[in-house]
Amino acid sequence: MDLHQHCFLCQHSLAEWQAAIATNATIRHFRKNEVIFHEKEAVKGVYFMHSGRVKVHKKWGDDNKDLIVKFAAAGDILGHRGLGEDHYYPVTATAIEDVEACFITSEFFHTTLLVNHELAYQMVLFYGNELQRAEQGMRDMVHMSAKSRMANALIRLSKIFGTSVHGTIQSTLSRQEIASFAGTTYETLFKILNEWVDEGIVAVSGKEITIRDEKRLRKLIE
Repeated sequence: MDLHQHCFLCQHSLAEWQAAIATNATIRHFRKNEVIFHEKEAVKGVYFMHSGRVKVHKKWGDDNKDLIVKFAAAGDILGHRGLGEDHYYPVTATAIEDVEACFITSEFFHTTLLVNHELAYQMVLFYGNELQRAEQGMRDMVHMSAKSRMANALIRLSKIFGTSVHGTIQSTLSRQEIASFAGTTYETLFKILNEWVDEGIVAVSGKEITIRDEKRLRKLIE
């Protein structure tokens, strides 16, 4: 099997282990809006992303609203959060673009970590970085106002998805998804965007959001 040369798994595994990966791994494809795995579903294995983008999200609060934890892209890993004692995925992963990923079972992943010390080390770093981002996200939720979280979300989305020469964020995310990423409600998002349009900070057209004054957005975060 011709595994992707930029696959996290293959990059950090021994050359002698590549044949075992080729035998045990499968390349899986997911269409836009297809769920890769559900929150509370029994863990089957780990996905190493080759291409496309995925939103990682979970239910939160008394009303079970959807909170987008992060967006994953090529080089990222999915399913690793479910490898603890519970053996259930704590989040849902949904493709927001067509996705290609390398899948291995939990059992083979454990064996691979025991054999490949560099991969084990890189996984520790990966988990550490994720934990830092998660803790920062929790602090933001507690200490930031809705406007600050919205400003932070738009700037982060512009970095994740890129922008056009005019500053338009290059994503097809719905308003509800953006609200979920910012940790706020659709109604609050709608109100703040309208205020920012009037103030010349952003421009809105359909699903498109264009950042016109990034300095003022960053000032709201500070």
